[in-house]
Amino acid sequence: MRILHTSDWHLGRSFHQASLQRAQEEFVDRLVETIVTEQVDLLLVSGDVYDRALPSVDAVTLFDNTLVRLRETGVAMVITSGNHDSALRLGFGSALLEHAGLHLRTRVADIDRPVMIAAEGFELAVYGLPYLEPRMVAESLGVSAPGHPPVIDAALERVRTDLAARREAAAHPVHPVVLAHVFAAGGAGSDSERELSIGGLDIVPTSYFADFSYAALGHLHGRQTLAQNIRYSGSPIPYSFSEAGHHKGAWLLDIGVEGLGEVRAVNWPATKALRILKGTIDELLTEDKYASAEDAWCQITLTDTHRPAAAMERLRGRFPDTLVLNFEPAERIDDAHHSYAERLAAAKSPVEVCAGFVDHVRLRPLNDAEEALIVSVLDQVASEKVQA
Repeated sequence: MRILHTSDWHLGRSFHQASLQRAQEEFVDRLVETIVTEQVDLLLVSGDVYDRALPSVDAVTLFDNTLVRLRETGVAMVITSGNHDSALRLGFGSALLEHAGLHLRTRVADIDRPVMIAAEGFELAVYGLPYLEPRMVAESLGVSAPGHPPVIDAALERVRTDLAARREAAAHPVHPVVLAHVFAAGGAGSDSERELSIGGLDIVPTSYFADFSYAALGHLHGRQTLAQNIRYSGSPIPYSFSEAGHHKGAWLLDIGVEGLGEVRAVNWPATKALRILKGTIDELLTEDKYASAEDAWCQITLTDTHRPAAAMERLRGRFPDTLVLNFEPAERIDDAHHSYAERLAAAKSPVEVCAGFVDHVRLRPLNDAEEALIVSVLDQVASEKVQA
């Protein structure tokens, strides 16, 4: 049986106010193409289908169209809810949708109700754990200790109890697959994930999943392997500049009579790349080595001693999709080693006080026209004070 493991679609998400609608539509095209060309039998989505509990109309429409296209391929689907999803909304109509091969697992009550898929010589038992918010599910799972590990442990014990009964009753191997939306120990996070808790109470030991044929994890946006049978698929497209070096895609795995077989990566390169640039504004605007970033989404850090005027407008002349602009001067001259308070104390005139404030806020000194304007304003204030 061939399985495709994905997660963290985050339909409806934007990227620094830039729309990702087209990028997400392209991901769906690649998803459907992969399922057809690789003859995938089962698609897993380990949470965060949507980016928020109340998804936009465009996001819901995209998901609706995606499900229709997936159903046309004949692939079976198991989808769980993540911490960004509304479990109730995502799970609407789940009983009816099962007749179309779409199995939604969004309720605690369904944790130990697997999707059973028959194959030649064995059965697959697919258990879907929705995101389990400890405060909301602890009582129903009989847990009193704080944090995510106790509720995940309790949920998996229910799964193991059900699995043991099925294995005892079966005349052939039953291989368990579990979906979980968690922060597993050893996983590497990125800037685009929402923290599940504060203080490390969200980190779940990987040993919890060791006895499953495969654990399809979601939540972390980087594709990674924690063990041969425990993996994050990561998000299908990047959602922060910290993911600029990621290889986006999914995991394709085969399970047979003997259990887990080959697992290999499927790559879905983004049409629009992410680039992180750093240098002076003159270097960035003139040097050929930055030409490959002209069609990319860019995060730019300027290292000029003083903040250049109209920096964003000038940079977008060459890099029109510059989304983030930072300023980290390589060095500050003149008063670089003096605090703002010390500079104000040393000022010899109101003009120097104003100039020091502007320089402190803007990180570049006044030009001649700006200094002349401040002198003019101060002279006017002094004149009105004398008249009064």
